[in-house]
Amino acid sequence: MEQKLRQEAKALLEQNKVDWIIGFEPGSLKFTATPLITRDKNDTERLIINPFIVNNLADFLTGIKGRVGIVAKGCDSRSIVSLIQDNKVAREDIVILAVPCLGLIDLAKIERLVDKDRDELDDITREEDKVIIKVDGQKKEFAINQTLFDHCIACELPTPQEYDILLGEPRPPAPELEVSGQNIEKLKETTPGERWEFWQNEFSRCIRCYACRNACPACFCQRCFVEETEPQWVMPVPRWQDNLIFQVVRNIHVAGRCTDCGECERVCPVNIPLRSLTREMYDIVDELFQFKSGMDKEAQPLMTHYEQEEAEDLFR
Repeated sequence: MEQKLRQEAKALLEQNKVDWIIGFEPGSLKFTATPLITRDKNDTERLIINPFIVNNLADFLTGIKGRVGIVAKGCDSRSIVSLIQDNKVAREDIVILAVPCLGLIDLAKIERLVDKDRDELDDITREEDKVIIKVDGQKKEFAINQTLFDHCIACELPTPQEYDILLGEPRPPAPELEVSGQNIEKLKETTPGERWEFWQNEFSRCIRCYACRNACPACFCQRCFVEETEPQWVMPVPRWQDNLIFQVVRNIHVAGRCTDCGECERVCPVNIPLRSLTREMYDIVDELFQFKSGMDKEAQPLMTHYEQEEAEDLFR
């Protein structure tokens, strides 16, 4: 896949079919990849595909002018489709290089499993349904579901259904999906008072860095409501009440646009389980409207239209 990606990306630039290529190159830290945005055909030799290409590259599309070739996993492609539905990007300006995704390895889970920092690990490799970690000269094996991001375990579309160039063999969804994730299921078993206390504690740690918002392709407002001063919706000081309001309003804003890519939770520097909120909203949208974001570029965005039957059900 990696070799084919480099060939296709170079050809797209040489033939002037795109002005930019957005993909991944090796990161400066161990077991990491970093976004590569280039218009130089020689840079395409640095493009990679591995279990550590974690970013949702769709987030960069709204900031680039011109025709773009973009590497997209299943969840990324759904974010691209959602942006097309919202008229934020034009389909004819995008060439999607589709990656059938095997799931992405969560380095934080790896560190907990072996009780070692990632810098102390010698190697991490995947072999079918297991991950092999080499540390201190020894090999340790773990089931793949122990090492993947939660949103990868629950992935409904590992192979993009919207693409121009498919880089590998299509992959079906996992036969048994852990749809909501462990954190969400545990929260649902608690009382409302316990959940309120849980989120109070979590958002007391929030430093309001807005990494969750900045990494989310569905957060594309030019000016966010938290930056408004007339009226002022939240205080600039990161109090837990205002932090909670920010996340609740953000979840409402991205309802019907969130593809459960997990970026908000992954980039949080204080490890707040934000996917417990976004996945619940994702499931609510599906239950109420039978709508999954980013599945059909011809479909109207959820919050821009309604059907008579929906109104009757909601207000009954």
